This record gives sequence, C-alpha cells and structure tokens, in this order.
Amino acid sequence: MQNLLEQSLSALLAHQAALLGERNFLEFECQPQINEGKQGIENPFRLSLSYRDFNDQVNQTCHYLQSLGLKQGDVYNLHLPNCPAFLIVWFAGTRLGAVMMPTNVLGSKAEMRYLLEHSGSVISFTTAPHQDMLDECANEVEKLRQIVCCDPFTHSPNTQSFEHQLSRFSDEAYPCPAAPCDLAAIMYTSGTTSRPKGVMVTHANYIKAGQTVADATGLTKEDRQFVVLPLFHGNAQYYSTMSALLAGASIVLMDRFSASQYFDKCIEYQCTVASLFAAPMRMILAQPENEKHTNNQLRLVIYAQNLTPEQIQNWQRRFDAPLCQLWGMTETMGPPLMNPLQGERRNWTVGIPSADYEVRLVNENGESVNTGVEGEIVVKGIPGKTIMAGYYKNDQATRETIRKDWLYTGDNAIQDKQGYFRFVDRIKDMIKRSGENVSAGEVESVILQHPAVFECAVIGMPDALRDEKIVAVVVLHHGAQATEDEIIEFCKHKLASFRVPQQVVLERSLPKTSVGKIQKHLVKKLVTLE
Repeated sequence: MQNLLEQSLSALLAHQAALLGERNFLEFECQPQINEGKQGIENPFRLSLSYRDFNDQVNQTCHYLQSLGLKQGDVYNLHLPNCPAFLIVWFAGTRLGAVMMPTNVLGSKAEMRYLLEHSGSVISFTTAPHQDMLDECANEVEKLRQIVCCDPFTHSPNTQSFEHQLSRFSDEAYPCPAAPCDLAAIMYTSGTTSRPKGVMVTHANYIKAGQTVADATGLTKEDRQFVVLPLFHGNAQYYSTMSALLAGASIVLMDRFSASQYFDKCIEYQCTVASLFAAPMRMILAQPENEKHTNNQLRLVIYAQNLTPEQIQNWQRRFDAPLCQLWGMTETMGPPLMNPLQGERRNWTVGIPSADYEVRLVNENGESVNTGVEGEIVVKGIPGKTIMAGYYKNDQATRETIRKDWLYTGDNAIQDKQGYFRFVDRIKDMIKRSGENVSAGEVESVILQHPAVFECAVIGMPDALRDEKIVAVVVLHHGAQATEDEIIEFCKHKLASFRVPQQVVLERSLPKTSVGKIQKHLVKKLVTLE
C-alpha cells in the first residue's frame, strides 16, 4: 500500500480483506442474562468472521445504509453495546463517506438529546432496550429522522434481526468517496468536568492511531486482541480495533467487561494482547485468586491511569501478564507516551515518546521547563493526520487547544533524567490551598496505599480562609474497616501538612464514566462541607 496516512479506512479494510481472506478477524461472545421465570442461564451467543466475511458484510451494509438515505457527509449515531453490528456499521458508514458519532448506551435522555442535536445526527442505530428512549429523542432533535434496531437476534415477530436485514443486499464492492483527511467520526469527550466536546477524527487519524499502537506493541498476524472496553470509546477503537486491522491480527470482542470472567475468557480464546484501565484492573485484582489464571498467553497488557506499586506486583504474581503503562487522549489519536516494548519498563511512569510523536512540557507561558520540573504535556502534530482535526462546531476551543501545531493537553507531568514522563494530574485537578498548588493525584496515590482503601477521589472545595480545602472521598475494600480520622492520620505521616486532607468522606462507590474514569464534578455533589 502507499503511505498509510494517505489511505481511507475503506481502502485499508479492502486491502486487508484481499490479502488475508479467510484469516480470522473477529470473534464475538455475548454472555446472556439470567432470564426471569427460567432456570439457569442460556448458552452464550457467539460469532466468528474472517477478514473477507467482515468486508463482505460491510459492503452489504453500505447498500443497506444507502437505501436508508445515508450519504457522504451525513452524521450517524451508533448507540450500541459491544457487538459485531457496531464494527460493521462503523466501517460501512465511513465507506459511504458518512461520519460516525458513537454514544454510551448508559447515557441519559438529556445527554443523548444534546449529543444528537449538537452533532446533527440523521440516523441512530441501537438495540431494542434503548429504542424507546431514542424514539423520544427523535421527537425533540431536529435532524434525527430514523431509529434503526440492530439486534443480532430478536424475539419480536414485527422486527427482523440485523443479519436478516443485511441479507437482502448485495455484497458488491462499494466505491468510497472519502479522502484520507475527510471526517470519519465525532468522538465526544467523557465530560468528567464540563459539557463534552466533539473530537473530529479523520480517516488518516484512525490509521495513525492503529499504526502507532501496532508498531509500539510489536503486533503481528498471530496476535489476538482481547477487547472488553466499550467500542464507543477511543481506546477500543484506536488501540485495539485499528491496531489489529493494521497488523492483520484478530479481535476477540466481549459484549461487556466482567471482572470475574476476564482471565477465563482470555485463556479460552488464547488472547495475546489486551488493553485496560486502572479501574477495571483493580476490579480484576479484587476477585478470588485462581492459580489457573497464570496459564494465559498474554504477552502484553497496555493500560492507562496509575496503579499502586503493590497492585502492579500483585498483578504480575497472580497473572504473569506483562504490563505496559501509556498515556494518550482522544485528541492525540495514538498514545504519544508509552513504556517501551524493548528496554526498561517503568510502569510507575507513562513512559517515553512513542513512534514519531514529539512531546515536551511547558509552563504557563508556553516555555519548555527543565528536567524534573512539572509542566503541561504538549504534543506536536499535524491536525487531521497525527492529531485531531479540531473540536466540532467549537472553533474557540480548537484555537485554545491547538496552537501552532502543538496540542495543549491540560495534563501535567514531570520528566526524569532518563527521559521517562511521570503523570502528575489534570491541570483542573490542581487544588489551590493557602497559596500552594496541591495535586489531587499525589494525595490520591498516598491514600490508595492504605490497606483498607479500594479507591478514592480527592477534590477541592470552597474554603473562606484557604481558598480551597482538600477533601478525600474514599471507598473501602469489601469487609475492610477504617475511620475518617484514621485515613487523615495515615496521610499526615506521608504528606506535607498543606497536602493532608482536612476532610474524608466514606462512600460505597464513586460515580464513573463507562471506562472507569471518576467523574469529579459528580463526586463534589457527594460532599457536605463541615
């Protein structure tokens, strides 16, 4: 193929299908729910597609979408759980030159109404459990004209399965009108601190993301990517799906994440590479130990968001699945920082610059800081090729974020003498207390060392005397005991006095996004100031 960044997603898929043919591309498993009024659990639904099968179904779906009136430049919504239909409609839409806008199936009606309206989506693809809510949205969203049900199987006599709908259409190759730098998707950020912004992702962006991860992980045709994170999120799209497609590898897709079954399924499907976040990893570690789980074939687990040194040690002892911490954002496409596949891995850091990314740390004036000095991570790139094209319908935010081809991330880090970057915190998570800047992440890392603590979120709350007070909202391990005062006393022995929380709040759980990011704007609603 010519330069990959000069290709469309459609051309890449067609090339791989012609080259790889019957080689396995997708294995999917859907674990059934317990049916009310029935004994036991039904058998899981499973599906296997080769590269050729997948490409043929994408062609069929192109003709189907065309019959629905979807055309080049239109925005369509995927409100789907992890399922083959998500992948098929994604690639079919981009082959038409249309623009995917994926959403979380757990999203509220108000969230969906905003995203559908802001994106200008004309069709939404969903499953039966979510159709009623989207029908209500359709009455309130100007451009949304149709809701399409994509259930892989259905018990309704009035509804055909997605596969049956496709079977009526030809799998004749559909010519893609899209250019590499044309828009392929609008990926809305998680909105942990504010209303989400739509990251504009081009065909070239997707290929850059996949190429970066495939190269950095040494992915080959023999690898099998284990995908349990939600497909609507950038991680599963960029790091897992696109890297597999670039390398000619296979994808093993689960309909949802299950901590109790994670390693059982990983072993059953002989997966070799996986991608996770710290939150689901902690859930896996909280499961009972099983000596059979070391009998896995994972050669690499890439992950984001810090684990404690003890958690890393426990992971290695229990699973013998090598870890590789990285750092990236929806806006950066691939991970600009990553621990090396070959060479020393320092998983208490987010690694060193990967591939051809250029990364530096800057102060408030945009000037580079010295080694060992905290600064904002900025990433150099070409908008629409190696970094996002910009924010959808938000020129001001785009100008503030991309300045002279440098993407200002809003994340702080420190670089050591060996070139490794240690993530500090989101700039918005810095707490101002009596003139001192306190990193919420630094305080959280100490609290997580307490043996009774499962997870925590540290926030700043208004304080008339000290600008902000430091409040820790803490979830204990199941069956563990600790008081608020005990946790404060624990911090006093490990933190400078101005970093010690003034208040600890014990909760049973923390509000999170679908990939485990703690939603601090919602955490603040749990706190009553003393």
